[in-house]
Amino acid sequence: MDLILWRHAEAEEAAEGVDDLARSLTPRGEKQAARMAAWLDRQLPEGLRVIASPARRTEQTAAALGRKFKMRAELSPGGTVQDLLDLVQWPNARGTILVVGHQPVLGQVIAQLLGLQSPECAVRKGAVWWLRQRQRLEQSQTVLMTVQSPEYL
Repeated sequence: MDLILWRHAEAEEAAEGVDDLARSLTPRGEKQAARMAAWLDRQLPEGLRVIASPARRTEQTAAALGRKFKMRAELSPGGTVQDLLDLVQWPNARGTILVVGHQPVLGQVIAQLLGLQSPECAVRKGAVWWLRQRQRLEQSQTVLMTVQSPEYL
């Protein structure tokens, strides 16, 4: 199983009285999402499933990819590591799943799956972390395939 975690691109700052889920990407965020989507499109396999948080900024980030996706409440800000892992059926699902979501849960998932001592990894806005679950000598392993940031594309 491959799990690709894509943090939403740069979004408008939170403003008092504005619903957090309604925050949109900034013009810079739109460019970040487009650059990362172009890179991802060249790498992604057929049969990929894409799921995103119902927040406007994640919807816009996922839409940049130009593929069908579903929005799932389990990926909303404030979700948990277990919510995300249950949703994607880690490590037992087959194929590749792309999750477009938020910090800190993406960083917490990465830290847990890679067995890091820190409770979470820093994940830059618009960045992708690609993880693979594999069996090696009767042992289950999580392998970090790549980390890509839109600033370097």
